[in-house]
Amino acid sequence: MPDPASLADSENWSGGFYELAIELGAPDGERLQQALSSLWRVAAIEGCYAGRDSEAQVPCTVASLAAFGHLQGTVVLTTGHRVVCGCVALGDDDVHWLDFYIPLGALARTDGRIAGFPFDSESGEESLVWRRSLDDWLANIGTRIFRHVPFRLGLIGFEIDGSVSSDVLNGMVPEQRWESYLLPVGADLRFEPANR
Repeated sequence: MPDPASLADSENWSGGFYELAIELGAPDGERLQQALSSLWRVAAIEGCYAGRDSEAQVPCTVASLAAFGHLQGTVVLTTGHRVVCGCVALGDDDVHWLDFYIPLGALARTDGRIAGFPFDSESGEESLVWRRSLDDWLANIGTRIFRHVPFRLGLIGFEIDGSVSSDVLNGMVPEQRWESYLLPVGADLRFEPANR
């Protein structure tokens, strides 16, 4: 049986990514490092590798992210399944994002309902059944990161495209949502789950 926690199995990395994208704000290497360290700790990510074929671990640092582009490891889902995962920092001169992702190829090996998402006929509201527990878990990770490193916005869903930002939302979320949202409200976060 295929192992969804095998970094070297290319099928685990197929199908796109389900993500927790965190808008950290203005570029700041120290904040990015704090968020990266917090992510690894609160998600209990095992290992920190520079690539899918690498057997040597690298430091979980912004310098490693800059050198290798992505950092990978494995994580245990609430279902008890261990799967591959990764992290990348994105952004420009104005804003940094930290993106934690789980490939759908690995997720589909843990739950048959995920196999064709988001392109099959059951990828609409039917997918909310399995997505809600995944979204709740990612929201919990985001909330725990926020306690250590407050951020502007968290987005949870399939391949977050970067067109949504805290400035665009201005504290409001769309009525019909394919993604889940984590919005700062003072010292807390408000969770607005996906409904499509």
